[in-house]
Amino acid sequence: MANIEKYLRPSAFPHIWCPGCGNGIILASIIRAIDKLNLKQDKTVIVSGIGCSSRASGYMNFNTVHTAHGRALTFATGIKLANPELNVLVITGDGDATAIGGNHFIHAARRNIDLTTIIFNNNIYGMTGGQSSPLTPLASRSTTAPYGHIERAFDIGALAIASGATYVARATAYHANMLTDLVVKGIENKGFSVIDAITQCPVSYGRKNKMGSAAKMLEWQKEHAMPVQAAAKLSPEQLKDKFLIGELHRSEAPEFTAEYDKLIAHVQAKRGNK
Repeated sequence: MANIEKYLRPSAFPHIWCPGCGNGIILASIIRAIDKLNLKQDKTVIVSGIGCSSRASGYMNFNTVHTAHGRALTFATGIKLANPELNVLVITGDGDATAIGGNHFIHAARRNIDLTTIIFNNNIYGMTGGQSSPLTPLASRSTTAPYGHIERAFDIGALAIASGATYVARATAYHANMLTDLVVKGIENKGFSVIDAITQCPVSYGRKNKMGSAAKMLEWQKEHAMPVQAAAKLSPEQLKDKFLIGELHRSEAPEFTAEYDKLIAHVQAKRGNK
């Protein structure tokens, strides 16, 4: 209750999410992570794009920006460059981040700018009508693929790693405690962090694909998620139809705002010596 009163605005209730949606679970995990790190609210900025997930920024009692579709990372980049001391978290959906925002996603990762991006991955465009997104699984049904989706889905973890992100992790709404811990580690990482937060959309995705109730969809997450450490001991056959959860990647690389400050100092020093 204390976290609700501290970190959520009174206008957060009633929220717009459908009954059974996992977005509230992910939001709670983010809030718990912020609370664990004792981040100052006036030094923390929450940036979101457009979509079901991106409404979360409006519910959170921080400095928040609800931006244009696919542009959350561009706004967040500007905020971080203007004031590198701020903690900047980006809330975005699978379509918002990897379709219209895909180009911004790979370049934010390439720059290794110190942003923590939490992707609410429900495999669908939930708010705008249930269309397929770049993360909709092969053969799944959607309003734009009524006979089955024939496009391969991105592996958001592999995409983030290949693009240069220095911290990449994945958890589900079912694994809420793990998700909290991964968000903590993502915030602590001084570079571009990506948390793939798999969540259920019982209305736009689950109903179309006959996955049952929200509880059944959470059970599906439990049964198909495989911790990284356990997966290392299994054969490819045993991992069929499974997806990895936990810390997927950690590396070190120069952080963009720090390098930018060094460049400014270097140029100013050169000019001062003339």
